[in-house]
Amino acid sequence: MKFTAEDLQSAKSRKDLITIAKKKGVNIDNVVRNVKYEIELSKLQSELVNLQQWINKNQLRVAVLFEGRDAAGKGGSIKRFVEHLNPRTSRVVALSKPTENERGQWYFRRYIKELPNPGEIVFFDRSWYNRAVVEPVMGFCDKAQYKQFMVQVPEFEHMLYEDGVIIIKFWFSISKEVQNKRFNARLKNPLKQWKFSPVDKMGQQLWDKYTYYKEQMFTKTHTDFSPWIIVKTNDKKTARLESMRYLLANFDYSEKEDVSSLIQPDPNVIVRYYRNAKQIDI
Repeated sequence: MKFTAEDLQSAKSRKDLITIAKKKGVNIDNVVRNVKYEIELSKLQSELVNLQQWINKNQLRVAVLFEGRDAAGKGGSIKRFVEHLNPRTSRVVALSKPTENERGQWYFRRYIKELPNPGEIVFFDRSWYNRAVVEPVMGFCDKAQYKQFMVQVPEFEHMLYEDGVIIIKFWFSISKEVQNKRFNARLKNPLKQWKFSPVDKMGQQLWDKYTYYKEQMFTKTHTDFSPWIIVKTNDKKTARLESMRYLLANFDYSEKEDVSSLIQPDPNVIVRYYRNAKQIDI
């Protein structure tokens, strides 16, 4: 059974539509879920604007790193984070592969140039952690380069911490089955085919190798001053909302007390890394 024209004309609000749907036995669960998501998203984006203004006023430097396997939802989340932010004091950094000159430089140099200025928040769509997982898995760096990076990265982040740079490190965790579904969806959608690269094609074949290097990264680079935060869900919308909540909850910005219940992240989704933490991308 479907809505009639008369039903739609008589409904004055969403509640009226829900009432009519229940009477007629129309399944609108997905519609209700999407409406709730849009309402929550709008509220959280409004809070992100408040946070941005507070960061600018207090001249803080904030770097938010989005890491995860291919198709984990990093780009989509960043898009919602920055959608309503002031571009004068926020940036998205998504570096391409290093040039010949950059390959001969200290590995961190090209990322240092992208670090936030006072009053700015920068979102990294992948970061220096490419060398922790993607590069060794795909053979883009040698063993000596990988080992040197793993020794240097905690020291590098500690220097940033001591200098006042606030780093939030997200790992978006999805299952192998969901990754495969998202790959297939990308290939079928002409608007998203550009997202699919030769590296992506290897993601499923090299799943276990990715898992090994991911766990090495967590073990050796999770610190008190720069912890890893795992966003553990196969649902993109949930990942977006909960990662927003985590970021907001980490700052004592103005108006925060008024929305304390809104910005509390779900502990079943947002997990601070620890060795025995249950994960879905292993």
